[in-house]
Amino acid sequence: METLRLILLFAHLVGMAAILGGFLAQLRDRRIVVPVMVRGAVAQLITGIALVATREAQELTNDQAKIAAKLGVAITVLVVAWLGKRQGRSSALFYATGLLTAANVAVAVFWT
Repeated sequence: METLRLILLFAHLVGMAAILGGFLAQLRDRRIVVPVMVRGAVAQLITGIALVATREAQELTNDQAKIAAKLGVAITVLVVAWLGKRQGRSSALFYATGLLTAANVAVAVFWT
């Protein structure tokens, strides 16, 4: 089970890197949501849910409030990124995607 958790954690971090990497790459010039950001948001959501499920399967405790907050932000990131990709050049959706992802990372790191 620990190996599965580590694989899921790796994929979760890759998803986060895809969103923030796409954000930083587009920040200078075009300011558009690129497909890799949407794929990263999907990966974050799926692997996040799977990580919680592996902890539940091991009968370990989860901070339900933290999980709910992160899930809410992750869903919002996915919706905003998807809308930004569909609309093309939308600075507001572009910045919202990057900032919400950074906020989700902050929740993961600082909420103990």
